Amino acid sequence: MTSPIAVGQASTESPFSWRFTTPLFVGSALNAINSSMIATALVPIAAGLHVSVGQTASLVTALYLASAIAQPTAGKVAEVFGARRVFLVGIVLVLLGGVLGGVAPNLLTLLIARVLIGLGSSCAYPTAMMLIQRRANAAGMQKPPGGVLGGLQIAGVATASLGLPIGGVLVQTAGWRWVFLVNVPVALIALAAALIWIPRDPAQQTPRNAREVLSRIDLTGIIGFALAMAALLAFLFSIPEPNWIILAAAVVLFVVLTGWELSAEHPFVDVRLLVRNGALTRTYLRYALVALCVYLVLYGITQWLQAGRGTSALAAGLLLLPTSVISGVVVVPISRRNLVRGPVIVAAVACLAGSAGVLLLTSDTPTGWIVLITLLFGVALGAGVSGNQIALYTQAPPEQLGVASGLFRTFGYIGSIASSAITGIVFHTSVTDSGVHHIALIMISVSIAAVALTVLDRTLNSPGRPTSQT
Repeated sequence: MTSPIAVGQASTESPFSWRFTTPLFVGSALNAINSSMIATALVPIAAGLHVSVGQTASLVTALYLASAIAQPTAGKVAEVFGARRVFLVGIVLVLLGGVLGGVAPNLLTLLIARVLIGLGSSCAYPTAMMLIQRRANAAGMQKPPGGVLGGLQIAGVATASLGLPIGGVLVQTAGWRWVFLVNVPVALIALAAALIWIPRDPAQQTPRNAREVLSRIDLTGIIGFALAMAALLAFLFSIPEPNWIILAAAVVLFVVLTGWELSAEHPFVDVRLLVRNGALTRTYLRYALVALCVYLVLYGITQWLQAGRGTSALAAGLLLLPTSVISGVVVVPISRRNLVRGPVIVAAVACLAGSAGVLLLTSDTPTGWIVLITLLFGVALGAGVSGNQIALYTQAPPEQLGVASGLFRTFGYIGSIASSAITGIVFHTSVTDSGVHHIALIMISVSIAAVALTVLDRTLNSPGRPTSQT
């Protein structure tokens, strides 16, 4: 009998050949690159559409909000309809968003295009995790395919820094519309590769009617999660002039959502699982804390370099580039060895050391010291992402890996958005050395919490693949 992994392939080929992984990596990179690429186009877009630069900032918010909600949603829908199908739908949405953005006559149309790109690109990571898991199980692998998971993280996290130079080149040579249009050829390549090289979803019991579909995907839970997350993110984006009414609404929505999920037959967010599976919950928290520290450096130190030291935008970007470069380098050996405990401890300690370094920054600090700090946070990002992802892969019930992977990314978004809110508060009136030191104290506190959450967690071991949980 032909193995599921051998459909259309030679029997001697590796289960994770470049044909299988290429569309997954390309799809996962779309979200990261689009997140940063837009930064270079905000001013030209404002000029081209005759709106203020402040209004174009909504294009950044739109993708963050869509992505934070869509990541776990895509995983849930993929559990019902199949990971390959949802992956393909996501690529098509990116394609439509790229075309729409390329011809958009106004800001509203651009916002719709960014939402489509955010929704579509968010389908890639959770479905890729499910496809990798399915492939590993079919191949009889007892341990996570660490090298493939590491490649997925490099595509989904480390490539974010590539968005800035790519966007700059596109805007400079072809105009701001190509920040959207560039998605079209990339999406077409990913779509063709996925159709040809990713095996079809296995036959599964499909819902018999619309009511069963809505129950299986827990549409009410998805809507409740979307509303609660939108309220929370709206509050974070309202800082430094916080809208406490929105925060209260977010709390109420999360309480209502929790009550619903506890009674749902097929819960979107399995609250009981999060309570029962403390190891998985701690993985989410660790990732959010590391993301918070890393993005405080990327957002806060960037502003300080330009406003406090008079560094140009290009020079500031180059000074922070080592963060992404070293993170990609660190991911590879950790993922290939399926290491967990050591890397997440290193990530937390690197955050603490780097935060202490930020506390010593002044306008006269040598450039070499700043580079050293960015290298420390590069280590923190690479080690934290790779170690926590392996932990996620083994801690989440296999049948819920899609939603679990999406929530993993959502916690990362919360950390990054919270960092933006913190810098907004600290630098509300002016960007000063004192403000950087306040940020450093916050980072040190967060890092201490991350160290404690890591060192005291005895569930962190280099894993084998667990059996299905019910």
